[in-house]
This record gives sequence, C-alpha cells and structure tokens, in this order.
Amino acid sequence: MTETTLSPAPSSAETPAAPAKGKSLYALDKLTQKRNASETRFKAYGITAILIGLFFLVVLAVSIISEGTPAFTRTVVEVEFAVSQEQFDDAEKQLFKTRAYENLFISGLKQQLDESGVTVPFDEAAIERLLGKPGNTIRSFFRENPDQIGQPVGFELAASSRVDGYMNGRVTRDNIVDSRFLMKSDLDIADALVEAGIIKTAFNWNFITGADSGVDNPGGAGIGASAVGSFFMMLVVLFLSLPIGVAASIYLEEFAPQNRITDMIEVNISNLAAVPSIVFGILGLAVFIQFMHLPQSAPLVGGLVLTLMTLPTIIISTRASLKAVPPSIRDAALGIGASKMQAIFHHVLPLAMPGILTGTIIGLAQALGETAPLLLIGMVGFVARGYPDGLIAGFTEPNSAMPAQIYTWAARADYAFYEKAWGGIIVLLVFLLSMNILAIILRRRFERRW
Repeated sequence: MTETTLSPAPSSAETPAAPAKGKSLYALDKLTQKRNASETRFKAYGITAILIGLFFLVVLAVSIISEGTPAFTRTVVEVEFAVSQEQFDDAEKQLFKTRAYENLFISGLKQQLDESGVTVPFDEAAIERLLGKPGNTIRSFFRENPDQIGQPVGFELAASSRVDGYMNGRVTRDNIVDSRFLMKSDLDIADALVEAGIIKTAFNWNFITGADSGVDNPGGAGIGASAVGSFFMMLVVLFLSLPIGVAASIYLEEFAPQNRITDMIEVNISNLAAVPSIVFGILGLAVFIQFMHLPQSAPLVGGLVLTLMTLPTIIISTRASLKAVPPSIRDAALGIGASKMQAIFHHVLPLAMPGILTGTIIGLAQALGETAPLLLIGMVGFVARGYPDGLIAGFTEPNSAMPAQIYTWAARADYAFYEKAWGGIIVLLVFLLSMNILAIILRRRFERRW
C-alpha cells in the first residue's frame, strides 16, 4: 500500500492575483504602456537620425557631383588647316615665332569659317580672348612632325576658361563683365563658332591623364601626375606599415608580458591614433628632411610620414582581430604539440587575416586623403608638371599628390580651377570607394568560421 502525501493548500499570499473585475488578462497596465511608448520613441529617434544622416550624405554627394562634373568636360576648338614648307620656313625665321604660328592658325580659322558659310564679326583680339594663344602648340607639333608639313592637319585646342564657363552655363550674358579676358561682344563670335561646328564640348581626358598646367591655363590642368604621386606614396605606406604594424600587434597581443612597460606602450599607441595629422608632418619635416636630408616633396618622404600616421590604426585593428580569435584555437593547437609560434602563425593569424586586411586598407584610405602632413614636407609648394621618368624616380623625384593638388587648385583665383578641385574630389572619392570595396571583397574571401 503506497502512502500518499498531500501538499498543503497554498496560502492566500501565494495565490495568483485574479484580474480585476471587468479587465482582461491581455490589457496592458500603465507601466507597460509607458515602457512600450518609450521604446517606440527611441526607435523613432534612431530612424530620424538615420534619415538626417542620409539627407546630408545625399546633399554632399549632389554638391560634389554637380560642382565637379564640369571638370570632366572641356570646350575645344577644332580647326583643320595646312602649313606649307614656305610658311613654316618663314615662321621659323621670324623673331616672334609663336605669333607667326598664331597668324597661321587665324588664317586657317578664317578659311574654315568661309567654307562653312557662317558670318562671324571677326576680330583677331577677340579670337585670342576666346581661344587663347595656340601658337606654341602648333609650333611644337610641326617641329616634332615635319612630315605633316604641306598636309591638312586637324588641331583640337582648348578654349579659354571663360568660354568654357559660357558653354557649361557658369558664365552668362547677364553676369559677364567686360575685361581683358572676355567681353560681351565676344559671346556673339562664340555662338557663331558653335553654329559652324568649330567650338564643341568633349570629354576631358586630359583632366584624368594630364598634369597641372600653371595658374594661367585651367583648361589644360589634369590630376594624372598627382595621382601617380599618390600611388607611389601608397606603395611606401603599404610595404612599411603592414609588416611593422602586424609584427608589433602580434608581439603585444601574444608574446609580450603584461607589465608597466607594455601598458605604457599600449596607452601611447592609443594616444598616437588621436594625434592631429599635422603633428606627423612636423615630425617628418624635422626627421626625414632636416636631419636625414631626404629629397623634399618626394613620394618617399610623404610615404614615410603617412606610415607613421597609419601605424597606430593598423596596430589597433590588428590587435582587435587577434583578440577576436577564440582562445580554444590556441589551446587546441598547443594541445596537439604545436609551438606557440606555430599556433599563432598557422592558426590564429589566418583566422584574423580578414580583420587585419580591412584595418590596413582603411588606414591606407585615411592616408590617401591626408593633406596636412604633405603641406609640411613641401608637396604643395612643388607642383608636378609631368610624370616621373622611371620607377626609382617615382619615389625620389619631387611630385605632388591628389589632396595637395586639390588644395592648390582651390586656392587659385580662377573659378575654373575651383571646378577642377571639385572634379579632383570626385576622383579621390572613386579611389577611396575602390579601396573600401576591395576591403569588403578581401574580408569575404579570407573569412573563416569556427
């Protein structure tokens, strides 16, 4: 016979409270309603913050694209004419050779206008204001290509910056003021040349592939040479900051003892990541140029300065990636007989590689857009007018960089240079977006799950 134990009846204090009369169990009390309302407000604040951020991002993107798009187009003058051997010899004998070739160009322009049947109130001074002085270009062409003498040659010459502004709508008949650069009456000649098909708008490849052309020729300015300078600088930063930063991170995270010295090093690395970049420029000026006497304005010096600035970012991101690898990976490797170095380099480092690559590319992208350190080492004072002669010259010869070139254009008086600066920002953003896309691809490629 089994013995049955009866549990005591629950006291009135332990009995669940019955719902109030006339209220459902699903009805929310005031405290729950207040908590739900607070959560709803917090979500609304978050959505509002995101929308505000997207709004300003769209405004920034639209501003950059609208202001920088004219830099990728240019107004050109297409004139085809022939220079006989007699005209060439006569021009070479004259004292002002450039002016002689300009007269040949104007004669060819008049002939092309007569053939098109367009009547133009022709004025040689107005033509010079509209088209600049193409004599040097024509002279250089026939000197380099003597076989073209006597044959019809088509020249595509850049128009003046004011005419280019008139073609893209920046300069209008209402806001133009008569000056030695352009007069209101010159716009009638420009319209007639457009009707004759002599003045056209074309894509400005020279802006992407060319070099800076000085303060008087915004139409011929390009960012290609400074992009090459930035490329050489980024090579220096990559090949110095990546091995040094990863090696320092591995030692501090995996091998260094925990004492006051390592604590002080870690604090200083974190502080260096927040130091203004111009301080690194002063350091580079004092150490690399004044003490070590390295060439001023060279991509090598710029790369060394940007390496110092990028190292803290790479070290911090690499340490975070190493720390994210579970300790069980290390313990398992050590448990099967691997040495500590084998455990780190064969197991931990491959798993941390996506984060290391992402941090490195983000550090390179930050260095690519820096201007302040380059100001101190002279990369703004020197403006590159051409490409380097070779690989070694690309590192050691003076050159410019994209941020420095953009800064130089923005500081000039002509509004056409201001458009070039906006166009340079677009090119720089394309480089930065490409580097970030590469970081995402590499992260997906090397990512491993455990």
